[in-house]
Amino acid sequence: MRDALSALFNINPMKVPLTALPGKPPKLPNGMGHISISHCKDAFIIGWYQENIGIDIERSDRDFNYQKLSKKYFQEDNIKNCNLNKYLILKKWSAIEAAIKYDRGKLSRDIKEWKYQKNQKKICHKSKKIKLNLTQVPFLDWTISIAYKNKILYDLPKIICSNL
Repeated sequence: MRDALSALFNINPMKVPLTALPGKPPKLPNGMGHISISHCKDAFIIGWYQENIGIDIERSDRDFNYQKLSKKYFQEDNIKNCNLNKYLILKKWSAIEAAIKYDRGKLSRDIKEWKYQKNQKKICHKSKKIKLNLTQVPFLDWTISIAYKNKILYDLPKIICSNL
């Protein structure tokens, strides 16, 4: 991560003032922007932007029990839409993970709080009243979700993506 950020800031990797405590999201000092990270079995992604962001990456062909996940966490969608498929559940999961990273929350506590609004490209936290914009990008074998506050991203966050 330091090596990737050193290229972005044009400084020695050992001089990147990154705080990365165990179990906590990594952070940069004030004025250096915000980072969010994610990984899956064969990729790691770092998103950097001047303002807070949350990022998630998932394999588009990820093997998981999407019906069980949908029944457990996305019950209101099951009632409204019986046609949920594996890819739509994966996109929703990825969006929620990105939003939780934006809010520095916890998946176990916050997953049911986030409402995914696919058609509006938004995601909202019910009790905290947080409304975020959402960009979802299919990239090769992955789905990438980026949650952010700004109405419009004038430029995409700096995404440093590497196949492991």
